[in-house]
Formats: sequence, structure tokens, C-alpha cells
Amino acid sequence: MTVHGYRRAYLRAGRGPALLLIHGIGDNSGTWRDLIPELARGRTVIAPDLLGHGRSDKPRGDYSIAGYACGMRDLLTVLGIERATVVGHSLGGGVAMQFAYQFPERCERLVLVSTGGVGPDLHPVLRAATVPGSGHALSLLTRAPVRRVGWAATRALRLLHTDVGRDADDLMRVFASLDVPTARQAFLRTLRSAVDGHGQAITMLDRCYLAAGMPSLIVWGAHDAAIPVEHARIAHEAMPGSRLEIFPDAGHFPHHADPVRFRAVLEDFLATTRPASHSARQWRTLLRSHGTAAPAQDD
Repeated sequence: MTVHGYRRAYLRAGRGPALLLIHGIGDNSGTWRDLIPELARGRTVIAPDLLGHGRSDKPRGDYSIAGYACGMRDLLTVLGIERATVVGHSLGGGVAMQFAYQFPERCERLVLVSTGGVGPDLHPVLRAATVPGSGHALSLLTRAPVRRVGWAATRALRLLHTDVGRDADDLMRVFASLDVPTARQAFLRTLRSAVDGHGQAITMLDRCYLAAGMPSLIVWGAHDAAIPVEHARIAHEAMPGSRLEIFPDAGHFPHHADPVRFRAVLEDFLATTRPASHSARQWRTLLRSHGTAAPAQDD
């Protein structure tokens, strides 16, 4: 599908209420591929490749979280879908939260999987990738001989039962996708829009009171080396009425570590919650109740 002049690749399956699946940074829609056939029973499942990722175009453009949220709105509009339950993994979780914030009338439920955007804590490697000159280093690291060394190192970490090792295959798959210059540039632009040398620079904690009335599910791996599981508990406490599921043996990709449980948890959430009903009046009331009155002006 071409939107705003750029090709947007996506997977689509099924018919019924819409379920939008948003992948993480450097990843693509294939991360959901094994789950889609079952999830599409009685639903329309849309799994896009974000701009700059997968088979979508990789222009020199806007890779901000808000830009991605607008891209999801526009893609759904072109596809004739007015409302959707939005599921986001990692960066995709940040996009999902931003989508719910910018377009609450179009979001029925919110599912955050090992999501970014809670607090500053982040793996040091991702923080280091934001510093000047990191693009040249990334170009060297993605060359085939170096990648082979990386595969050996991550396999060793897996044998040692480290948290990073739990996600070895997924991390190296994502890393391998950066061998194309335009993909690397998009990756760095995306990362730098939300992360700096101190970690994640964007937090949803200042606005998550607006999730009141939005059915929300938070899923996390207990051994997440990329974004600590403590963020799951912080988000759960900050989001009124949210559900929390922590997978004890999973890392940053709980939907891969235990796909059967992940699908069961998601299916139960969908079956036992009703789509949010947006009220512009309630939205204004929430905003005003958490706002700060302007100081009085002298005449």
C-alpha cells in the first residue's frame, strides 16, 4: 500500500474486529507471523512493517514515535478500518501508547509487550548507538565476518543462560537486517528520536492517567535484558485497571519464548474486556483534573 508516496508493507488476515500488531525497532511484521493464523479467527489482523523497517520504504523522513502513530492511523484509514485493538512490542509499545494518546477514539484496547517509553533504563548498547559516529561503527559491525563472530558470542551467552542469551536468535535476526545502509539510517533515526546517552528520553508516565477506561494489558519477560521488568510493574501501577502478565522464563520477546501462553493471555484479554468507548467530554475532564491552573495576572 502506498501512503503519502511511500510504500507500506503489511500482513493482513481474517475478518472481524481489527487487531493491529506493531513490531519493535529493527524488526518487522514477521515477528508476529506464527501467531497471526490463530489470532485471525474471527478478527481482522493487520501487522505492518513500520516505515524504515522490513519491506516498507526507508526514506530520509520522520521516524519519531508520534510520526509512527500517525502512520498507523493513516494506514488503518486507507484500509477502511476505523477502530482497532493495538498491540505493540518494545518500540511498537511506545507507538501503541502514542496512538492511544493521539487518537483515543480509534483505539479499542491497548496491549504493551516489553514496551519502551516507561522509564530511562535501557541496555547500554542501545544507549551507545545514539552517540555521534555510531553509524560508522554499526556499518562495520553488520559486515558478514563480524556478524559470524556475533552469532558465536550470542550462542555462548545462551549456553551460559544469561538474559541476553535468551533472545540470541531474535537479537541476531534484527541485527542482520541492518546490513542495508538505508535500514541502518532508519534504525538510528528511530532510536535517536526516543533515546539518548542517558537512556529513554520519552516516558508515558506523565499521561497514562488518560488510560482510565481503556482496557490495557501489559506483558513482560522476567529476564528482559533490553528493558528491565521493573518497568512492567511501574506501568501497571500507573495505568488504572490494567492487567499484568509476567512470563518467568522469557526475555525481551515473550511472544516468541512462550507463544502458546502469549496467545492464551491475549485471547482471554480480548474475550473478557469490552472495547473502550471514547468520550471527548471525559477526556477534557481528565486533562483538566490533572492540569495546573495558570497563575493569576495582575491588572
